[in-house]
Amino acid sequence: MKYLSEYRDAQLVEHLLHQINQTITRPWTIMEICGGQTHGLVKNGIIDLLPPQITMVHGPGCPVCVTPVGLIDDAIELAEKQQVILCSFGDMLRVPGSGKSLLEAKAGGADVRMVYSPLDALQIAQKNPHREVVFFAVGFETTAPANALSVIQASRLQVNNYSILASQVLVPPAMEAILSDPQQHINAFLAAGHVCTIMGLEEYEPIARKYHIPIVVTGFEPVDLLHGILMAVKQLEKGYANVENQYARVVYAHGNAHARKVIDTVFEVSEREWRGIGNIEGSGYEVRNEFAAHNARIKFGLQHREAPEQSECIAGAVLKGLKKPRECPNFGTKCRPENPLGAPMVSSEGACAAYYHYASGNLLLQHDKV
Repeated sequence: MKYLSEYRDAQLVEHLLHQINQTITRPWTIMEICGGQTHGLVKNGIIDLLPPQITMVHGPGCPVCVTPVGLIDDAIELAEKQQVILCSFGDMLRVPGSGKSLLEAKAGGADVRMVYSPLDALQIAQKNPHREVVFFAVGFETTAPANALSVIQASRLQVNNYSILASQVLVPPAMEAILSDPQQHINAFLAAGHVCTIMGLEEYEPIARKYHIPIVVTGFEPVDLLHGILMAVKQLEKGYANVENQYARVVYAHGNAHARKVIDTVFEVSEREWRGIGNIEGSGYEVRNEFAAHNARIKFGLQHREAPEQSECIAGAVLKGLKKPRECPNFGTKCRPENPLGAPMVSSEGACAAYYHYASGNLLLQHDKV
């Protein structure tokens, strides 16, 4: 299958590993931003195949994982209102709030429904005109166009019982927050390819210049990841700090202009709280006042609430890249996917879930193609 099998080719993997080993002369720490990249690295045993001079650090690139506890509590509060249907992607259902999860609220009688698209939630609103329907809009820039489009459609069709609870977070401000942390010593980033299909490369140039750090936009398959790591190592060894695009088959310099226009129509940049990290200025999207009728925060008078993380969970340190999942004393014991202490064990993009589900191994070199 084009763009799949050739990016899982074992010979290409071996060739890239050989090039990395030939290029590297000193230790480097590289952070992959996206949880999908983390899963690709762990699932395919790539971390174990890299030379010992390379340390891969997992970043906060899982939007489910960085959704704050207080916002999950807000969603649960809405779901437990009699006239509200709360719609969400499946990943969010088991993420613990301060007292329970959305799935537990559903078990207690709340009308919580898993959907695959915000437009599915909009259809539910059209079919239930006497009930309020709220879509829990969680995601990075990648999901923002579809979430914005649902608001535009609701406004055009006068579906006044539809609103979204926005938890849209932006990658570049989070990268700056990580680089500003004195505990961090990141030498290079692998940036999230799917985010850049929407936003392009322009936002990363000032970060690369300011912090003198290479940023390589990278895909998710084994060959993509190793190629991105090789590109980063080449820059580091030469002392360069440029933005490069490994994912050129999908990502263009200016991104998707139409998608960005849809985002800008509905959303404006705002401060956002990140679970385990705290508030980051300019790191989120909020619904513009022109669409206030479809903003669940305004419609239901939700006030910002702070709720502490589970005291036994080290999700914050994992999301900042300061600790690996297996460094948590509760990993795989008290904290498991069916009974998580924190979000990174639940989400399909969470680092803890990646380490839990995929044992260390080298599937790539056991087969010609995987």
